[in-house]
Amino acid sequence: MKVVAKTRTVHGSGASRRLRLSGKVPGIIYGGNGEPSAIEIDHNPLYHSMRVEAFHSSILEMELDGKSEQVLLRDVQWHAFKQQVMHIDFQRVATDRKIHMKVPLHFSNQELSPAVKQSAAIVSHILTEIDVSCLPANLPRFIAVDLSGLSAGHPLHLSDITLPEGVTAVLHGNDNPVLVVATVKGGGDAEEAPAAAAAAPAAKPAAKAPAKK
Repeated sequence: MKVVAKTRTVHGSGASRRLRLSGKVPGIIYGGNGEPSAIEIDHNPLYHSMRVEAFHSSILEMELDGKSEQVLLRDVQWHAFKQQVMHIDFQRVATDRKIHMKVPLHFSNQELSPAVKQSAAIVSHILTEIDVSCLPANLPRFIAVDLSGLSAGHPLHLSDITLPEGVTAVLHGNDNPVLVVATVKGGGDAEEAPAAAAAAPAAKPAAKAPAKK
């Protein structure tokens, strides 16, 4: 995806306010081998790009003053109650340096899983994106997660999926987070309920009260 920007020559809160009133968004581009640069972008094209998932998780082509470079979206500030982008940050990409990025998870075949077909379970997506580290050329737009083997009582962990070549997960305290769980309506998991019933001892008949003399 492409972003067209211009170098911003005016600075300060007053200048930024005037830019927004004229339909522009103030921003900054930093990192790589260049110095941080203040930029401005037309609001409407940017707003529509922000509605596309790939804009948030892929390498973007930025045309800055007619010159092209690769960047990543790093931060966006929105108006408190308007659908208006107030400020935006981009980071330059160096082809030989690993990047750290959030990548969305795309789930498929949920309706074909034993959890749904056999147990009528409710499938919950605990994580919808994960942090990854890789070289820019290896950055995936999304990571596919096949749920056709999901069963109630067996959560799907990060270790259960295969990441694209050259991509490693960046973990934060949990070395194997849960991605998806399947819960049977009304309580326990489908596979545990029969076992629990079988293991439960037969109820003893209630003791009769002694007869009155």
